[in-house]
Amino acid sequence: MTAGRLPGARTAGPQTSPVSLLLPRGPPGRERDLSCAIGLLTSVAGGLTAFVLIAVAVGPPGAASASRSEGARGAPKPRIISKPIPFGAARRAETAAYAQRHYGIHTWRLEHPRVIVEHYTASNSLAAAYSTFASDTPDPELGELPGVCAHFVIDRDGRIYQLVRLDTICRHTVGLNWTAFGIEHVGTSDRQILDNPAQLSASLSLTLWLMSTYGISLRNVIGHNESLTSPYHRENYARWRCQTHGDWTHADMKIYRASLARRAKRLGVPVGPPARSVSSGC
Repeated sequence: MTAGRLPGARTAGPQTSPVSLLLPRGPPGRERDLSCAIGLLTSVAGGLTAFVLIAVAVGPPGAASASRSEGARGAPKPRIISKPIPFGAARRAETAAYAQRHYGIHTWRLEHPRVIVEHYTASNSLAAAYSTFASDTPDPELGELPGVCAHFVIDRDGRIYQLVRLDTICRHTVGLNWTAFGIEHVGTSDRQILDNPAQLSASLSLTLWLMSTYGISLRNVIGHNESLTSPYHRENYARWRCQTHGDWTHADMKIYRASLARRAKRLGVPVGPPARSVSSGC
């Protein structure tokens, strides 16, 4: 659940070419720096000249896996329905101020995502979750702005909704918002989601696509209840340092990660090194 629980290769040097190449943009919110290595190979055989044009797209640092994910072996992007919550200049300013207070960085941008946090909404409808995230009011638990939110919500029928751009910090997990994507599942318990084939399959597909696209290791796919043992957890407010929630316990996330690992193996997606033990100090 969210912070404030819901109610309820390398390229060759530049060369001049008369050919213009239109190369794809990177994942949402992560514009790629694209460069082209253009080789012009000429061979004369029987009076015919053959030209070969080679173009290589190179992603930004930390997104090498993005190129891999677009190849033959990688996690395909699942169907995602755009349902943005209001996130204008005022909310971005609130987010930057929040990040300054809690992480020492004055930005609303999610620049280097390293963690994916799984949540459940503690409600039974997408509408309830959307309403809470869209309102941008101080959360009832911690009383701060911006209001809580998540990048995605997965409904009970397996439909995936994107609420926030992937280049934007969303307030869903104390200590990790600066570097984490948040995925909410409509429901009131871990087991409810694990026992729902459509919702679980959609969740695994979305999480694996994010892992593949952003180079996030399996060990950094965590439940909200595991947030304090993430190596990326940081919190400047002393009274918030041990704050977490009960959704997606370690026992249930072991089941979830095992399913995710099987799917990753089937698709040839690297899962990264094994988990390392981190003491929460709480």
